[in-house]
Amino acid sequence: LLRSSQPLTGPNRRRCREDEKLLGTILDEGERGFIIDTRSAQAAKQARMSGGGTEPKSSYPQWRRLHGGLDRGRPLQESFIRLVEACSDPSLSMDRWLSRLESSRWLGHVKAALSTACLAAQCLDREDSNVLVHGAEGTDTTLLVTALAQLILDPSCRTLEGFQGLLEREWIEAGHPFQLRCARSASSHARGKQEAPVFLLFLDCVWQLSRQFPFSLEFGEQLLLTLFDNAYASAYGTFLCNNEKERGLCKVKESTHSLWAWLNQPEEKQKLLNPLYSHNPLVIWPSVEPQSIQLWQGLFLRWIRPSQHLDEAWAEIQRLVEG
Repeated sequence: LLRSSQPLTGPNRRRCREDEKLLGTILDEGERGFIIDTRSAQAAKQARMSGGGTEPKSSYPQWRRLHGGLDRGRPLQESFIRLVEACSDPSLSMDRWLSRLESSRWLGHVKAALSTACLAAQCLDREDSNVLVHGAEGTDTTLLVTALAQLILDPSCRTLEGFQGLLEREWIEAGHPFQLRCARSASSHARGKQEAPVFLLFLDCVWQLSRQFPFSLEFGEQLLLTLFDNAYASAYGTFLCNNEKERGLCKVKESTHSLWAWLNQPEEKQKLLNPLYSHNPLVIWPSVEPQSIQLWQGLFLRWIRPSQHLDEAWAEIQRLVEG
């Protein structure tokens, strides 16, 4: 599973022979691979018409291009804002609430992300092929797809330690610009041009996996909520800056504490574990049917929904398992 930081040609439709040569060395004679473009076919066509790059099929004869069609940037941010506004309005009737939930299109983004990740996972698992995932910049939807595909395929990524390693590798070290994307909360009236809840979308997709496969992830919802909170406002340096270069210049590792070091303390770690976890060596294929994608109430309704009974039920589950 590979990722690219940009389409495999330069501006003005220039071919990138270095990329062509690189991809040509990955496959043996007779093998085939898949290039998954996180842009829709229409978006790729529009980019090509405006002078952007794309991959001519003749230059990659062993590679087949597929399109994922994931929104990013402003459309994703606006969807997030509309959802938060709907969840924060207690005066809505049932019909009005369902209408605003649908018009936010947030669950559609969740479905699209899981579908594209499943596409990448199927190419790897069922076709036994190499897969290259790329998008406009390689630091947003590209990371979303590669990280989710590994969760689906690799049981080691579903452990607490493995999941932390996945986040370090696929999001932090790969250069997701947390400072730009998570500059303000969705409730802020000031909206930055580069804000987008791509990382939140990833966490929501992970929550969908944990709900559909309640025994297969070693960690529970509390970890995902903690990661969301720390991505937007944190006392730790793990999600600071936009890339490794900036973190090095700001001496983040020398000047701040790691979120992982705090969460891995025995007393804190115990709060994050899923008491129902049982190692599952199999691939977990999530359902992306509309009936299977649900609103993450633990996050989006966390300030208006009483959690006492849910907390008590969770504590009882832990007691029963330990007993």
